[in-house]
Parts: sequence; C-alpha cells; structure tokens
Amino acid sequence: MTFLSYSYRFVSNFLFMAMVYFSLNFMDKYQQRAVVAILVLVYASMRTVSALRSFYFYQRIERLEIEARRLAVAAKVPDNQRKQVVGEVALLRRHGEVKSYIDLLFLCLIVLLCLVKIISS
Repeated sequence: MTFLSYSYRFVSNFLFMAMVYFSLNFMDKYQQRAVVAILVLVYASMRTVSALRSFYFYQRIERLEIEARRLAVAAKVPDNQRKQVVGEVALLRRHGEVKSYIDLLFLCLIVLLCLVKIISS
C-alpha cells in the first residue's frame, strides 16, 4: 500500500508537470505564455507553502512521539504495546514526509520550467 501511495503521488505530480509543459509549449504568443507561467507559479507557490507547513506538522508529531514514549515508560505500559503504537505513528510520519519531498521535487521542476518559459522568448 505504501508503494501504491508513493507511485500515485509521483504519477499525479508528473502529469501536472507534463500538463504545464505542454500548455506552455503550445502557446504561440509570449504574453499568453507568460501569463500562464505566472499563474502556474502562483499555484506552485501555494502548494509549496502547504508542503512546507506539513513539515512543521510532522515536527510536532515527532515531539508527540517522544512525549508518548516518556509517558508510556512512566505509566508502565507493556513494552510491546508501547513500541507498536509509537512505531506506527513514526511510520506514518515518515511516509508523509516522503510524500511531501516528492511534491517539493516536482514543484521545483515546475518552477524551473515556468521560469525558463518566461525568460526565453
């Protein structure tokens, strides 16, 4: 299931990048191409802010993991149960971080593509 979620994220971002590439290449006039590129840059910047904000969220989850470990030791929760809960949360956090990195990679490529199309005539 993890591989499927990573591949979905990769394919959806790749299709978005392909759509931007083809839409910018089929524009004949520079002004139209520049307007579309600027709109895509605005959208990409909003998604980038969202992805960076998710890293802040994952950092908070990591702090909660540490606190849960500390409380579980203090409450004398059975060792295998504590490890299972904390391990599942850590695994979900790590998968979310990887997905955010995939998003950021493609957003950077899209920004570079848009900048090239704006600069070139």
